[in-house]
Amino acid sequence: MTDSATSSQADGVHALPPRENWDPAACKLRDTYAITPDAPIFHREFGWYCMDKWTNEQGLTDEIGQQFGFDPPGHFSMGELGWCEAAFRPTFEDKVLEDRGEHELVQDHAGRSVLVFKGRRSGFMPEYLDHPVKDRKTWQENVKWRLDPAAPGRFDYLADRVAKAKDAAARGLMITQNLIGGYMYLRSLMGPEDLMYAWYDQPDLVHDCMQTWLTLADAVTARHQEHVTFDEVFLAEDICYNHGILCSPETMKEFLLPYYQQLLSNIRSRQIDTSRHVYVQIDTDGDCRPTIPIYHEAIGMDAMSPFEVASGCDVVEIAQAYPWLVMPAGGIDKRELAKGKDAIDRMVDRIIPPMRKRGGYIPTCDHGVPDEVDLEDYLHYRKRMLELGG
Repeated sequence: MTDSATSSQADGVHALPPRENWDPAACKLRDTYAITPDAPIFHREFGWYCMDKWTNEQGLTDEIGQQFGFDPPGHFSMGELGWCEAAFRPTFEDKVLEDRGEHELVQDHAGRSVLVFKGRRSGFMPEYLDHPVKDRKTWQENVKWRLDPAAPGRFDYLADRVAKAKDAAARGLMITQNLIGGYMYLRSLMGPEDLMYAWYDQPDLVHDCMQTWLTLADAVTARHQEHVTFDEVFLAEDICYNHGILCSPETMKEFLLPYYQQLLSNIRSRQIDTSRHVYVQIDTDGDCRPTIPIYHEAIGMDAMSPFEVASGCDVVEIAQAYPWLVMPAGGIDKRELAKGKDAIDRMVDRIIPPMRKRGGYIPTCDHGVPDEVDLEDYLHYRKRMLELGG
């Protein structure tokens, strides 16, 4: 093969381009996923709940925000398979069902009945009163057909998305296929309590829901893989709470893991660059520790986030227990950020030096920076993170 032919193949799709052609952020992110000891830490944040206060009361400007020192994105997401809700096409009509004075009951795009403040739909935890799937009849009539891979308009985005993905891949960015995980998907269809009953009372219905999940996910990823090579499959799962898993390991093995195994097997078999490792990341709140060996053994999971400290997740301890685990978010206690500079110093001095020495960790606030954190203290936190993380 000639040098020019070899160069044309190193386009990020057929093969990775030379490292010298990667964006700096791509270098840092790929070194993180490779668990490279002592590599500079990739800097980003998980989320924000404090921006209004910082901007309106504490003087945050774009210029001050530059001091946070965040890296540009090192990945590109293909999307179109849902996140906290299923990828319905069409979605349910978003409408007001009932006026309750200061509150209103609305039907959201996922078909749920949700109690919210009147005229306000975000910035707080709403109350979910009803979900669209109750039995096989409601599933068939109201929901299943919205998950048809052949639904009109399903792939209208494809040409533009592929062009952007190929450009990102040529610059070394990781190509991520993010999608709603099975537990999060079933919970959004049935609600957390009714799902617990459905495992036992309507197992055939649950399996039909999961087979539909698999059929759609397989069809969409297959279309994407005609054009790009995946570096990561990222499942939004949220299967844990502050005391562990929200279902038994046996339930996971019956209703979730076989569908993941099939999807991942199909994805791996379709890779254009057959030498590329596909990282599998699970995103779950709560105490994720009991699930780590389950996902690793069953589906080859090698990345997890976001390690909520209040649920007992200590990233230093978890990193020692699982040296193969990539930890791309979490581990910074939002409560400590709100206690001032001394508490922040103690926290980062305990976490960052050993985690940087190990590699494979991106520190972020474990679930969004809360309103209780002052801008001055957060700026101090970011200064320390840049000093310790490189």
